[in-house]
Amino acid sequence: MKRRVLSLLSLTAVLTLALNSCTIEVNDGLGDGTTVTTPGTTESVLSGSGTLSGTISKDILIKKGSYTLDGIVKITNNATITIEAGATFNVVTSKTSGLVILQDGKINAVGTAAEPIVFTTATKVPGDWGGITIYGTAPIKAVNGNTQALSEDGNNVYYGGSDANSNSGTMKFVRVEYAGKKIGDGTSETNSMTFYAVGAGTVLENLVTYKGTDDGYEFFGGTVSAKNIVSYGNYDDSFDWQDAWSGQNNTNWYAFQTGTGNFGMEIEASGNADNVAPKISNITLIRDANTLPETANSPEITAIQFKKQGTGIFSNVYISGYKNIGTQKAYSVLIQDAATETSQVNTGKVVVAPLTYLNSDNAGVWGYAYTPNGAKTFTNTTTVTKVSLTPGAWATVDGVNLLAGLQ
Repeated sequence: MKRRVLSLLSLTAVLTLALNSCTIEVNDGLGDGTTVTTPGTTESVLSGSGTLSGTISKDILIKKGSYTLDGIVKITNNATITIEAGATFNVVTSKTSGLVILQDGKINAVGTAAEPIVFTTATKVPGDWGGITIYGTAPIKAVNGNTQALSEDGNNVYYGGSDANSNSGTMKFVRVEYAGKKIGDGTSETNSMTFYAVGAGTVLENLVTYKGTDDGYEFFGGTVSAKNIVSYGNYDDSFDWQDAWSGQNNTNWYAFQTGTGNFGMEIEASGNADNVAPKISNITLIRDANTLPETANSPEITAIQFKKQGTGIFSNVYISGYKNIGTQKAYSVLIQDAATETSQVNTGKVVVAPLTYLNSDNAGVWGYAYTPNGAKTFTNTTTVTKVSLTPGAWATVDGVNLLAGLQ
């Protein structure tokens, strides 16, 4: 990649020229194309300030500094967006905004514990923007076993491929705040971080999703794994997957649900009994007192739910704070349908052990939404410990230590 560092004077001149001459057709996520000017993206470097917008079709370097992310920014045409530690993006909320890495794009966003890469908003309202979405070319199994499916994020992209080891780039020490914007007719939302068919060559480590209105993280098929990830205060599920996601090297997942929150983990395989169970070692799910589901009297208050042939091999699982609400019961694990029990639980593709379940209701038993054929029981394992994560600015928002629940 050719890189030029512009002086402040030169950068100003380039931005002025771009404002006068460069227009890009983009999809704002609502179905209609919109013409926007694209200052900054005609050059290979943003050096400390500027606006990121439009479609990026050649390599770009974003240096440490403060930036604006305006609208849906798409990375395509084999381009890589490289973001340095300490870069902060203030996202425009008056329109649908988000960062989208398409199948022919790549992201290289590497922060540090002391200098994370942060995407936030000035209004600090959950649902302000669309978060980060990555499309890869790894295999999926969607409904009816389909190897391709249409994304549900408003970008109308077909996802699914054949390269299990495909590489969409690297994200380390990246934090996304106040995402989950409603799209389309207002009944759907984006997630804080979404991974469509992302391959095992992609690196996801030390990530935070903070107070989004949908899921903290959602995987739609693919083979990517994630390490040291935090989901804090997200309204829907902290972790969610479907389309037979099968990451094998996941570790240190931490969710803290507070205020509004549904399931700690919602797991399905889109009805495909023939799937490869993902593996996660070290999971901590904590539900703060007085946390309520999005919908009153909803049963979505359990720590881990499996349905539609969903699978997972989980070890060293620490769960705390999951209480009954009204007539609804909370469990460590809830199996929603008999087909999942028969094909997955009873064949060893759903394992949650060793497990400890504290300060919660219905201890010692799994929950079932039907009459089970061999109900599971368990005894708390005293050797199970909470996840251990590196402290620092990457997991601190407005002076609040997001890792306090692990102490």
